[in-house]
This record gives sequence, structure tokens and C-alpha cells, in this order.
Amino acid sequence: MSADSAVRVMIVDDHALVRSGLEAFLLVQKDLKLVAQAKNGQQAIALCAEAQPDVVLMDLLMPGMSGIETITQLKRQFPWVQCIALTSYKDEELVQGALQAGAIGYLLKDVSSEELANAIRSAYAGRPALAPEAIQALIQINTKGPAPGADLTDRERQVLVLMAEGLNNPEIAGRLVISRGTVKFHVSSILSKLGAASRTEAVSLALQHHLV
Repeated sequence: MSADSAVRVMIVDDHALVRSGLEAFLLVQKDLKLVAQAKNGQQAIALCAEAQPDVVLMDLLMPGMSGIETITQLKRQFPWVQCIALTSYKDEELVQGALQAGAIGYLLKDVSSEELANAIRSAYAGRPALAPEAIQALIQINTKGPAPGADLTDRERQVLVLMAEGLNNPEIAGRLVISRGTVKFHVSSILSKLGAASRTEAVSLALQHHLV
């Protein structure tokens, strides 16, 4: 493959050693061409217009602008650019965040040279390139049940807010202009839906999951 038809690649990583390693890897790939290196997100965005990469290898945890933020900005300004998250971490939130930002691939830094080269080619062709760990993280995300409190009604949320304020049932009844029996029913339902054994535990769970 000629240099003109090679896949144009940009490296974005705050560690010089990582950039050097990736540069050496790209130099021996006849169909891949390194066109730019950036040490942070801001520099990557600035270089992208000039370098015109086809594929960007993006570190996720960098000082200042994170890799996920950088991917978001790159896809907004240069929608044709394909981004592969290349990181040491397989956290569910990072996987989900990177893919939601627009990354077409998610690989760990211990990936083999052959796997990385094939991932770049796949990304260039518009095909996803996901590490097995990333696929597993997505499966776990999609198989999790709804977040605690997702099934609370609007009235139950109102009661829960007042519980968090320390109001007892009669006080809640007065505030919401409903009967004490109705409040008791709502409190029981809240405890059941949150899996809480007491009002205190329910309020604790509500605070923990930002329900109030």
C-alpha cells in the first residue's frame, strides 16, 4: 500500500513512553501512517484539523480534558474521524462513556500489535473494535436491574423528600394535605421498592443514589 493510501493515525496520550511505543509500532505497519501525536485533549483537537487523521488512538485518563471529553469534541468537529479508546482500565463507566461519546473501539494497552493493527483497520472501515473485557463490561451494564428508586411514583418521591427532611407521618400528611393512612401506605411502598428495613435506611439509600 502506498503512503498516500495508508490509514492516517493520530496518537493522543499524556505519557511520552506510550507515544514512543505506538510510534514504533506504526512505523512497521505498511498500511498505517502516523500523522500526529498529542499529549492532551486540547492539543489533539488543535492538531486534528491540520493532520486530518482517519483514526485516533485515544488515552482516556489524561490531565485537563479527559479522553471521553476529547472524543466528544473530535466527533462534533470532525465527525468522519474514528476514535479508538486505548487505555489500561476496563471500568464499566469508562467503556460506556467512551462509546457514548462516539468511540468506535475500546482496547486495553496490553493488546498485541496484530490486534491493534487490525482494530485500526476495522475502525477505518467503520467496524467496531472492542476488547473482550469491554464487551463483558457492556454485558454487565445491560444485564443490571434498574437503579434503586427507578420505580418510585411522583407522590412516593415527594414523601421520600419529606422523610429525608426528618418529618414524621403526621407532618408529611399535613404538608401534602393527604391522610395519615395514605402516608403510611406510601412509606411502606417506598421501603419495599428500595429494599429498606427502616425509614433511616430508606433515606440513606435515597441520598446515596441521589433520589432526593
